[in-house]
Amino acid sequence: MYSLLIVDDEPTVRAGLRMYFDWTAYGIEVVGEADDGDVALEMIARQTPDLILTDVRMPNLDGITMSQRISAEYPDVKIVFVSGHDDADYLKSAMKVSAVDYIFKPVNLQELSAVIKRVVTDLDAERIERRNKEELLVKLKEGMPLLREKFLLSLIEEGAPKTELEERISFLGLELPVESPYWIMVVSVDDLADVMASRSERDRQLLWYSVLNIYQELLGTYMRGYAFERRGGEFIGVLRPEHGGNSMSDTAEALFALAGDLRSNLERWLKIGVTIGIGDMAAGLSGLALAYKQAREAADYKWYLGKNRIITMDSLESAGQGDGSSLPKYDYELNEKLISALKADDAEKLSEAVKRIFASMSHGRPDGLKYGRNLCLQLVLAVGQHVMELGAADPELEAMETELTEALYAKETLGDMHQLIEEYLFAALGRIREKRLGKTANVVERVRAYIDQHYAEVGLTVADIGKAVYLSSTYVSLLFKQETGGTIGEYLTQVRVDKAKELLRDPQYKFYDICHAIGYTDPSYFTKLFKKVTGVTPSAYRDGHA
Repeated sequence: MYSLLIVDDEPTVRAGLRMYFDWTAYGIEVVGEADDGDVALEMIARQTPDLILTDVRMPNLDGITMSQRISAEYPDVKIVFVSGHDDADYLKSAMKVSAVDYIFKPVNLQELSAVIKRVVTDLDAERIERRNKEELLVKLKEGMPLLREKFLLSLIEEGAPKTELEERISFLGLELPVESPYWIMVVSVDDLADVMASRSERDRQLLWYSVLNIYQELLGTYMRGYAFERRGGEFIGVLRPEHGGNSMSDTAEALFALAGDLRSNLERWLKIGVTIGIGDMAAGLSGLALAYKQAREAADYKWYLGKNRIITMDSLESAGQGDGSSLPKYDYELNEKLISALKADDAEKLSEAVKRIFASMSHGRPDGLKYGRNLCLQLVLAVGQHVMELGAADPELEAMETELTEALYAKETLGDMHQLIEEYLFAALGRIREKRLGKTANVVERVRAYIDQHYAEVGLTVADIGKAVYLSSTYVSLLFKQETGGTIGEYLTQVRVDKAKELLRDPQYKFYDICHAIGYTDPSYFTKLFKKVTGVTPSAYRDGHA
């Protein structure tokens, strides 16, 4: 419903307008009457109506003056004048003030109906417009974090706009002085492929949300600024000193304290490692794009310096970073030496060749990760070709090559790639050796022999056993399973349990000593394992066989 105030110094006119027109049919309620303009202004101050129907000539305050004041204070109020024909010129001036229409006395109800219908149409349109604006403002408020993030992204990717910068900052409610010194801190999640693969999409989003919350909270402890996500696994901090007068040494101390605290908190609470890159100081918002480029480049150098580090431009310079123009080219004779080690069936020379190859890759190249990956792929192709020429290829090794190719793209450091390549090379060496020996049974016998001799070693692993027979843990496991139908772990457990039975039958050996004699440090764990294999506890077995 819209509200209406009738203003006229003639009581009969007011009564007629109220009683002889069906206001409710137009969604209007008459909320009051006034006999003069000054009285009307007092009523409007208490309850502002949507529509005023007013006479032009009144004794104390005429309708024109009243409408001028209403227009100044209540611009949304609609005013319709009602007056005699002799006031036509007067009404023309009234229409220039704020009136939306006028009606001559005596009032014709059809004419009044037409005027009110137009006024209500205007009121409806304005109400819809106001509602739309209110809804847009609510949506704008809800979307403000996204707008801020979009603006911050534009600052680091495209640079500060030359026009309307301060106006945009003010509109977004950001505290970003244009000429203040700034630093960019990039937080890059380590082993991103593994982190992503082990979580559902929901859990990934929760993880990124948690990282951002921790980042922003710690940021506020040491400095001022904003943290936001650029993409999955990469978070940016736009930072400035807490007080403009801070010295560079104080600021540097705050930066490293924030980075260290952030790294330890993410590891403690979210169980993830991160590498943090920090760019040089930017002298104002215009320098943020360059500072981001530096910080991102610093974080990317995890491939060379290692993961879970805080890397600055200074540390890159000390590590010998350059533009790549003065870096030595890769010596492909190293590949030939590696192939020669394979041909000679020399595991020691093979391992040394791999070390030399990766040492050759270890230069602070701007594109180091891609460079190292490409060389690794070339190496895999060369070894695979050699295996095929020897007729030693088999489905397991081919499957390992495929998995290796995919895994190289998920690795973030040379150390990770080194481990992958070495495992593959020892698997290839083992396959070549098997080809020469003519059977895999020899490998299985060597595995069994090694376990029979070393079962008492605490912490004996499949990797240790594979190394002893010059095969990767993955490949030796496949061969053993294929030949025996059981796993290496099952065989190791059986050997240990059989030895335990032998010792349990002799009363001179204490249970604790037996546990240690077969490679276990936890008697409780050994008891559960023994019962799982034999169906009885060690004590029960001793009682039955002593």
